[in-house]
Amino acid sequence: AQHSRFHLWLLNRVLWRIIPFNRPHRLEIVKISDDALEIRIPYRRANFNHIKGLHACCLATVAEYATGLLLVMQVDPTRYRLIMQAMHMEYHYQGKMDGFARFSIDQSRLEQEVFAPLASQEAVVFSPEVQIHDQEGNHLVTGIIHWQIKRWDKVRTAIERG
Repeated sequence: AQHSRFHLWLLNRVLWRIIPFNRPHRLEIVKISDDALEIRIPYRRANFNHIKGLHACCLATVAEYATGLLLVMQVDPTRYRLIMQAMHMEYHYQGKMDGFARFSIDQSRLEQEVFAPLASQEAVVFSPEVQIHDQEGNHLVTGIIHWQIKRWDKVRTAIERG
């Protein structure tokens, strides 16, 4: 998907299907690399609040989506459980057009704040920041998403299959 428009289109369709909560929002990954991504929030009725701006919950959803997706690419989900612990959203400007969440992750930061501490701790909380701007560059939102990362062999709750 990094080098092919078709594969990027396909990735978006697959993600809409396997993450049904996000499907009505039509959040679209427009750029993706190993350490960064950009997601478009379409200015459409399904994403509106009562005054026809981008809804706060939709903006929070894209902040979680951007950070979570990139973390899953960097932190092996077969070795570590990622679960959102908390989020803090600060809204700066009313979104009246498409929005864009841009998020990047530095490998050295992951090593320092996640992998090194997990060698001696049961779990860590990693708190990346994501910013969302509209297509004119207005800063709509700053989100800080707190992800708890834990080795699967330290998880005490069973996974229900069914």
